[in-house]
Amino acid sequence: MSGILPGGGRREYQRTMPDDETLVRGGNAGSQAGARPTNAKRCLRLMSYNIQTGIETRFYHHYLTRGWRHLLPDNHRLDNLNRIGGLIADFDIVGLQEIDAGSLRSGFINQAAYLAQRGGFPFWHFQTNRRIGRLARHSNGLLSRYRPLEVRNHRLPGMIPGRGALHLRFGGPDEGLDVILLHLALGRRTRLRQFAYVAKLVNACQHVVVMGDLNCLSRSREFDYLGKHTDLLEPIHDLHTYPSWRPHRNIDHILVSPTLRVRRAAVLNYRLSDHLPVIMDVELPERLVLVE
Repeated sequence: MSGILPGGGRREYQRTMPDDETLVRGGNAGSQAGARPTNAKRCLRLMSYNIQTGIETRFYHHYLTRGWRHLLPDNHRLDNLNRIGGLIADFDIVGLQEIDAGSLRSGFINQAAYLAQRGGFPFWHFQTNRRIGRLARHSNGLLSRYRPLEVRNHRLPGMIPGRGALHLRFGGPDEGLDVILLHLALGRRTRLRQFAYVAKLVNACQHVVVMGDLNCLSRSREFDYLGKHTDLLEPIHDLHTYPSWRPHRNIDHILVSPTLRVRRAAVLNYRLSDHLPVIMDVELPERLVLVE
């Protein structure tokens, strides 16, 4: 795996895991998924997960037979959220896409707040991008064990409103870590406009993490654009997350700046949504201190 630098140069990821360990099979969240690196204070554990508002989708036909759960309450949703809460509990910063921030379909539960409580996260934030009356509040959420210095909401460009970037800054005013959570559009033309907006955000940051459901493959025109206009490391090409029951598309990503050393990157085989979660352990620069 390698990274793209300005001017076409290359920068390699530094990893502690063998090359074939790109998929961590399911099991106990406290064992495989939750094993912390030895240098835990300097190493940050990241996860990005599209949870499909807590709907457990295991086959294509569930889009039809369980489609009503996108608008109506469901008794099984809370049980699935509890399993997700157990899975995320061993991570430091978790970006969630397709959460509901409190409406009829979720039983008026803000899923960001609920999962923060289940996973033991003291800090949680959400961004509602599309509201359908009292039926649904389509949102993104970010859970953290560290206190953010600043929280920003960005509206991303697009013909149809409803896409945003949730931008949190951690650390201090002189040297901080910027985390940008995204769920990009389905259309390529709109995604390119959104990547252009995100590139400006990234280029204003020193240490940055971009994560989310980007709805495009790592080998795509959109990522070519991002590689030419930012110094973000090249995406990992073999981390397939969708669909969760037969993953063959890598549309969920975690991208980092060259100042953050990648220690591990993997997909967890926990089929609690139609996406699989993608995780990454990154080593922070010595001068970058996050506040709990």
